[in-house]
Parts: sequence; C-alpha cells; structure tokens
Amino acid sequence: MRLDLMVMTVHPDDAELGAGGTIAKYVTEGKKVGIIDLTRGELGTRGTAITRAQEASAAAEILGVELRENLELRDGFFLNEEISQLAIIRIIRKYRPEVIITNAWDDRHPDHGRASKLVNDAVFLSGLRRVETELDGVTQEAFRPRLQLQLIQDKYIQPHVILDISDYWDIKEKSILAYKTQFNASSDDDGPQTYISNPDFMEYTRGRARELGRNIQVKYGEGFTARKLLGVQDLFDLI
Repeated sequence: MRLDLMVMTVHPDDAELGAGGTIAKYVTEGKKVGIIDLTRGELGTRGTAITRAQEASAAAEILGVELRENLELRDGFFLNEEISQLAIIRIIRKYRPEVIITNAWDDRHPDHGRASKLVNDAVFLSGLRRVETELDGVTQEAFRPRLQLQLIQDKYIQPHVILDISDYWDIKEKSILAYKTQFNASSDDDGPQTYISNPDFMEYTRGRARELGRNIQVKYGEGFTARKLLGVQDLFDLI
C-alpha cells in the first residue's frame, strides 16, 4: 500500500491533537492516510501503554485511516541515532507517502522537538540509495516524500501554512476524546491530574484552532511549519 499522507508523531494522541482535522479531511476526500506512532507513550502519568494502544485504535477508527502502526521506540529516551533512523526509513520506504507530517520542531515536551529532528533526518536519509534497508527479506528502494511539514503543538509557532478544517472539527474532537485516560477527567476522577487531563485543555485546543482559522477567515484551522520554501503551481488555489 502506498500512502498519500503519513502522520508520524512520537506519542499516541499527538496526531489527533495536531492534525486530526487534516487527517479527517483527506480521508473524507479519498486519500490514503496512515498514522505511525514512534512510542507507546508508556511514560504518561495517566493510563498505561496498553490503554493508550486501545485508545489509539479507537481514535484511528474514528478518523478512518488506512493503518496505524507503532515503532515502539523508548518513550522519553529514544535517540536520534542509527537504529531509530533505520526503523523510520523502513516504514517510509514501505508506504512511500507523498506528504509526511511530524511533531513540532520546538515544544514544551522535549520528546516533540527531538522526534521532529529524528524524522527530518530519517526522511533525508531515506532518499539515499546507499542507505540500504530490508523489509521481510526484500531490499527496499530509496524513497523520499515530496513534502515534510511539522505540527504546531503546545508552544505557538508562526505557521507557514494553515489548512481549513472547519468541516472536520467534530471528527477531530471525537478522536481526541477517544483517549479517555488522558483528556477531560471528571471532577470525581481519583487518578493523578495533569495539564492535559483538565477539561480546560480542550477549550485551549479549540481556541488554538479558532485562532488559526481566524487568520484565513474560517472557523477552524490547523497550522503547520515547513523547513523549506513552499511553492505553488496556481496562485488561485491560495485563500
């Protein structure tokens, strides 16, 4: 299977929070979209790796993606080194996405920026034919996605592109709330409370989408950054 869009982020729920509307939009339009989680999120204060996997599966079903896989790198302690890079290269060459979206290049959570750099380096190396990889005993061909973008997560970063997700906000929100151990904890929840479990966090998330949308005169938007200049073939496609 070849993907049109691959969202490759470090923790289960990063894809939904940062690009859930984008994923829903392109799935609805018939694009092949997949999510690759780098870690199981096993260091999270609430829930477990098992519950996170169950929630990630439920969120993937809500979004309607073609696939969701987990590379099971070590949450909090993965490094930008050969073993991790090759794991990512194999999955990129396997699914050959046209566009790849990954974590913010700088953020409150140190895993986000580190994962962004790791994926960025692996994307480049994936296009080098002398970087040799195999999958199921078969030599893979070199491949590099046409476009790589980064999420805007907790820390506000000026976006290079904003996508209108107004028609897909409800799907995005449902996919986020599939992570029942992580978000919208009730007042009688006796588990540890975190920055994201407070119901106010979802209001913040909605506010960010409204803020981004306002910049392009729509209700809800998702913003992304690029590490290179973006070109267009038709100025009339811009809004």
